[in-house]
Amino acid sequence: MEIHQVNGKQGLQWIISGFYLFLKAPLVWIVTCFTLIIIAIGVSLLPFIGKFIFTLISPIFLAGVMMGCKDMERGRPLQIMHLFSAFRINTASLVTVGGIYLIGQVLILGLVMLIGGTQMTDMLLYGKRVDESELMDVMSSFLTSSLIALALSIPLMMASWFSPLLIVFHDIPPVVALQRSFFACLKNFIPFQVYGIVFILLSLLSMATYGLGFIALIPVMFTSIYASYKDIFLAEPLRIRDSESDSEYPETDRNNQQQDTTTQNDRSQASETSTQCAFCHAVIRKDEAVSGQDKFYCSEEHYKQHLSAQKPEN
Repeated sequence: MEIHQVNGKQGLQWIISGFYLFLKAPLVWIVTCFTLIIIAIGVSLLPFIGKFIFTLISPIFLAGVMMGCKDMERGRPLQIMHLFSAFRINTASLVTVGGIYLIGQVLILGLVMLIGGTQMTDMLLYGKRVDESELMDVMSSFLTSSLIALALSIPLMMASWFSPLLIVFHDIPPVVALQRSFFACLKNFIPFQVYGIVFILLSLLSMATYGLGFIALIPVMFTSIYASYKDIFLAEPLRIRDSESDSEYPETDRNNQQQDTTTQNDRSQASETSTQCAFCHAVIRKDEAVSGQDKFYCSEEHYKQHLSAQKPEN
């Protein structure tokens, strides 16, 4: 599967296409995302292991939402059950992706605590206060560890961005899917920068509306992921059909109709300039045929043979 490099402006186009897909079924999208948030909160409430469990199964939910996007593009309705549809296919591979992502997060967190030292760890985990004389050192360690965590989290996120889609749509092994996802994001670094900047601005606007903007922004995040997958891996824009019976490629259908019309015209023109031999019934051009008795023949020999065959009857 080829990874295509797209223009930087496509980062904005992914969001626009995702918003258009959201508008096709806004209520169902809102209910689906709200259900996912409730599941995430409910699983995270489990003591100690809750967050780990949701991290493991989150690629399955993402894959299910992407299957819903694909069905919508084909003209089928989005359903809340799309959220659970990926539990029936490639579950082990999707959980493997979640496990690798979880291990990466744990390692990054451990490195942050190691760099930040015991004072920062006690302050973050247990709320322990520090003296003013030690505060500058703690804040310096916190800033350093935060930058390192960000630098390591971005590659991990890049590897996980497309991997559920590659697994569920192309049956690619999890490790290979993570690799291809990482290189796809790396190859299209500029479009993803545009994408990230626009999303940050939209998030700020959503917070300015007391969080109401996130009702639409969260579904658009999912739909824009599907739009970016189609653009980078399939080199296709998002084509949304109004119904399942509609053609997926209307331009191709128009070309086929034009070809059919041309073929019919050619056949009609051919029928005007060609005929059949009255003796052997071979198709011949009228301007090259031998005519006689209001009939056409492919050669003089066949003309004579046809005349001789008619003499006994006369």
